[in-house]
Amino acid sequence: MWSGNLRNALSSLRQSRWRTTFTMLGIIIGVVSVVTIVSLGDGLKRQVSGQINQLGKNVLTVRPGTIDGKHKSISNLNLYSYLAPSTLSLQDVASIQNLPSIQAAAPIDFVSASATGDDGQFGDVFVAGTSPGLWDILHERAAYGSLFADDSSTDQQNNIAVIGSDIATKLYSALNPVGNSIKINGQSFTIYGVLPASAGSLLSVTGADLNSSVFIPESAAQNLTNNHSNILQIFAQTKPGANLDSSVKAIQQAVSTSHNGVNDFTVLKQNELLAVSDQLVGTVTSFMSGIAAIALVVGGIGIMNILLVSVSERTREIGIRKAIGATNRQILNQFLVEGLVLTVGGSVIGIGLAMLINLLLRLYSSWRPVVSLPIIILTVGISLAAGVLFSIAPALKAARKNPIDALRGE
Repeated sequence: MWSGNLRNALSSLRQSRWRTTFTMLGIIIGVVSVVTIVSLGDGLKRQVSGQINQLGKNVLTVRPGTIDGKHKSISNLNLYSYLAPSTLSLQDVASIQNLPSIQAAAPIDFVSASATGDDGQFGDVFVAGTSPGLWDILHERAAYGSLFADDSSTDQQNNIAVIGSDIATKLYSALNPVGNSIKINGQSFTIYGVLPASAGSLLSVTGADLNSSVFIPESAAQNLTNNHSNILQIFAQTKPGANLDSSVKAIQQAVSTSHNGVNDFTVLKQNELLAVSDQLVGTVTSFMSGIAAIALVVGGIGIMNILLVSVSERTREIGIRKAIGATNRQILNQFLVEGLVLTVGGSVIGIGLAMLINLLLRLYSSWRPVVSLPIIILTVGISLAAGVLFSIAPALKAARKNPIDALRGE
């Protein structure tokens, strides 16, 4: 019986190819959107997790704002503190660096969002001041040139910059522009080194995509901003063998003292930073996936509309089938199968397109989407449920038609 319904459904849908194609479009768009967004979110989680794990368990992160409670989570994060100017200062960096258990401390001091090179201005740049300790903390090495050294060296006294790989290609059309000049806020800096390409993102440990970042010595950053710091976070690397919990308490006490007893900051260990980042990415991904899933509902409504039209057009066919003995259940199943075929066809095409999009993103961008089988199964299951649900109304309308009235219909 089901094979007969399937043949009838394919035959009926084949007679209206364009209408069938446009009806499946809603399901296709919904499946592509959900699978692509979730795979991008999972890929971003993996990238951020890899970067955080690369830091090592002995690296602590100090950020403005507070996370209350014993279990640090995004639900307890005071987001309003992130909208206000940073409360962290260079005094905090010095206080942390002077602690006995701390080996190195490095700030991320935001300076500008634009820079000018040989090929014009690039307005999508993260320019930050930092200290040489950042390179060891992030385990970064220069792809070309060198990274600026300690504060006492002549490198620190000069206007030098370390740039990301995207900056090198977009502002200089070269992988190795070492020795060229880059202008930040009208001041010229000599490119001292180029960072290797990385799978960066705005949610990376530095808070910026390293490929589109420019790092300058903290003293130069202070000159550019007239000694107005905007420190987004401070990395603190503990000495080998130092107790992490004791180091966290020491940092909290030192920074709190410089803030006159106000605890308007948070010290995060590696696992806590990872948990907050995962929850943030998961929240954004879920929100975007929910919006994309609306397309599945729209696709289901489209299937319902096309089946209602089909029922009206095939009134005499329904009447003839009932007259020769077809039951209401058989008529109901026939139209349910048609809705199911539309949904399955749209889902298969949508999965194929989503896989193609993810492949293109991996090949031609820094994104690394991760497609998981459970997400595909869940998305297809939701689309099938939507297709069947919206097929019920037209199927019931067809099944309840009076055969006499149906045979009289045109």
